[in-house]
Amino acid sequence: MAKVVFYTADKPSTYTITIEGGDITEEVNNLKTQEGKDIITYGGANFASNLIKNNLVDEYHLFINPTAIGNGMTIFKDLEQKLNLRLVKAIPFECGIVVLCYEPAR
Repeated sequence: MAKVVFYTADKPSTYTITIEGGDITEEVNNLKTQEGKDIITYGGANFASNLIKNNLVDEYHLFINPTAIGNGMTIFKDLEQKLNLRLVKAIPFECGIVVLCYEPAR
């Protein structure tokens, strides 16, 4: 499985993966045109927020944890207009967590 790392600081010196530091929209759209399966991302709220702001997310898997922690970081903070989502499925777990799977309503 190919791995791509996006970075905002100095390029790390030793990696056996592709490291991208260019325009995130251009780079992700390039990845989407390549052959292969789904692209899964892991990252902080700022990274996710950039993907969402640039309309690069095809499917959202939002984990709802029944624990209130007060203020936190939001992945939707940089939206400039309303984002309509369509619920695809909801997966409850015994521990109380629910995973909500959405697609953008286009």
